[in-house]
Amino acid sequence: MPRSIHLLPMLASASRPGRAQPAFTPTKAADAAAAVARTIRQQWPAGAVPEQARPGAWTYEVGTVLDGMAAQWEVAHDQADLTYIQQTVDRWIDKDGSILIERGKPFPESGHTLDNIEPGRAVLLCYHVTKDERYRKAADYLHAQLEAQPRNSMGGYWHKQVYPDQMWLDGAYMAEPFRAAYASMFHKPDEFADIAKQFLLMHDNMRDRKTGLLRHGWDASHREAWADKQTGLSQEVWARAMGWYAMALVDTLPWLPSGHPDRAKLIAVLQETAKGITQFQDAQTGLWWDVLDRGSEAGNFREASASAMFTYALAKGARLGYLPLSAREAAVRGWKGIGTQFVTYGGDAVTLHGTVKVSGLGGNPYRAGDYSYYVHEAVADNDTKGVGAYLLAAGEMERLEAPASRKTKR
Repeated sequence: MPRSIHLLPMLASASRPGRAQPAFTPTKAADAAAAVARTIRQQWPAGAVPEQARPGAWTYEVGTVLDGMAAQWEVAHDQADLTYIQQTVDRWIDKDGSILIERGKPFPESGHTLDNIEPGRAVLLCYHVTKDERYRKAADYLHAQLEAQPRNSMGGYWHKQVYPDQMWLDGAYMAEPFRAAYASMFHKPDEFADIAKQFLLMHDNMRDRKTGLLRHGWDASHREAWADKQTGLSQEVWARAMGWYAMALVDTLPWLPSGHPDRAKLIAVLQETAKGITQFQDAQTGLWWDVLDRGSEAGNFREASASAMFTYALAKGARLGYLPLSAREAAVRGWKGIGTQFVTYGGDAVTLHGTVKVSGLGGNPYRAGDYSYYVHEAVADNDTKGVGAYLLAAGEMERLEAPASRKTKR
């Protein structure tokens, strides 16, 4: 019998990785992932995360955890993981299919934020499994929200109503995998051209020509203070933003029809993205830096959520045949680095260190998006985005370890 391992104790003081830490590397990814999933169910019941400002609210952070739980269910086939996802979604979906952002608070229809689309992936999974029309109605509502989402002059989604003309890489993950799954499940093939367009607009307008990496944000109007007046680009390559984009590509491509004219373009974008990611993988640890292309410059640090996101995207891309074997090898190095640098074991507690709590652009107080801003943002233990990405990465590592007979769901 395995020892009882609690990955999600109460939030400890934030710590930046890279210091000397007692290492804990599970013998198998399946053991680590099962322990994480089990303790998520225990410590964050029905998606209520005590450390968040609004425990139990509909948020992309909890949606990311549910994505990780879905990956674990798909590979381990533990009914408890699926039950957890449905219990969380049922906290949000009323009996008539309407969405409550919190108990008694309806979905903020006029907010137009792509972040609020992300939990729709869990809603679609619940519909797929149960065929309960409540979930279909909720998914329809989210799809209608995307149809009303403001766009810039080139047709790209604004990240939020409060950020006019701005595309952030984060938005690719928040919107496109849901939209692609919805289009496939409900037979809307005309959607795929615009789904591809969102990725391609980001690639074509946010790419740093020297490194092949994508900047965090792009203001098509060039008016925002953080935006370069010639290109509209933000200053730096934030690793988690690249992680959102890479994960969005590998999660959207499987839904695209095999003969779709943009499929080859998106695969090429993924290959270019993977090349840039692996180019800046830390040779010493197999991990990735918070400001991705500035390595060990003063203040920079290796970051957990981005490392897990890249591990997931590279491994899944290689498994599905979009990326070469070298991408899988890079993912394995990343997975080993996560275990040795970010995961610690003491007594009955395992802690995932080193996830940046949040980084953004603009807003109030104003975020300039320069190097100093990113490397001074707070880092937390057991952050939802890190934990969700860890489970996604673990699922891919489980598939590498498991016999072919277990690789049945995705």
